[in-house]
Amino acid sequence: MPDADKPDSLDQLRARINHFVQERNWEQFHTPKNLAMAMIVEAAEIVEHFQWDTPAESAALSEQRKTEIGHELADTFVYLLRIAEVCGIDLIAAANDKIDLNAKKYPADKARGSNAKYTAYQDQ
Repeated sequence: MPDADKPDSLDQLRARINHFVQERNWEQFHTPKNLAMAMIVEAAEIVEHFQWDTPAESAALSEQRKTEIGHELADTFVYLLRIAEVCGIDLIAAANDKIDLNAKKYPADKARGSNAKYTAYQDQ
């Protein structure tokens, strides 16, 4: 598919993935459980790329490693989109809701510069 014909929005990408799945009659296999398990397998493949790297090595990626990691990120992303599709979840709305919740759990004046879990300063 030429780049000009490739989707550049989340809705277009979802439609392309749905078409890909339907052409192969894979809906029958795409239960939330199966998709979640497949997504975790792909996420583990991302981790595998960084497993023995130092922090500096993990931040200095060659173009080949970027491509390889990009493929694993894409696999994970596609499964995430399929889970949302199958479950009828609007990921944009869910992400916005979660950011709102996290803003309450991690107020900027308390969380700025800290990697502590919100429970560490919740009662302060």
